[in-house]
Amino acid sequence: QVQLVESGGGSVQAGESLRLSCGGSGYSYNRCMAWFRQAPGKAREGLHRIFHGMQSSTKGRFTISRDDANNQMFLEMSSLSPEDSGMYYCAALRVGNNCSPIVANVDYWGQGTQVTVSS
Repeated sequence: QVQLVESGGGSVQAGESLRLSCGGSGYSYNRCMAWFRQAPGKAREGLHRIFHGMQSSTKGRFTISRDDANNQMFLEMSSLSPEDSGMYYCAALRVGNNCSPIVANVDYWGQGTQVTVSS
């Protein structure tokens, strides 16, 4: 049974940082992983992805890291603003695709963790 479980969400003030975690089991880890975000009333969007074999990857304010030995993935976010509020999802991308963090490329989703940023 595939499981992806996020944790670490919560309420923070604008300008602060936050680290989310994702634990996975039941699927092959030899694939790209990604983080997505969905704000209220908006479509789910991909934030960034990390290739298998990489330890970390940064895109702007978002840094993804992965620890395949322990089936863990992390998202570190800095300089948060209210526009970053929403549900955050970790995802296992389909094997063999181009590793683009888009919804169509996702094999498995976590249940999400809520992040709320106050001004």
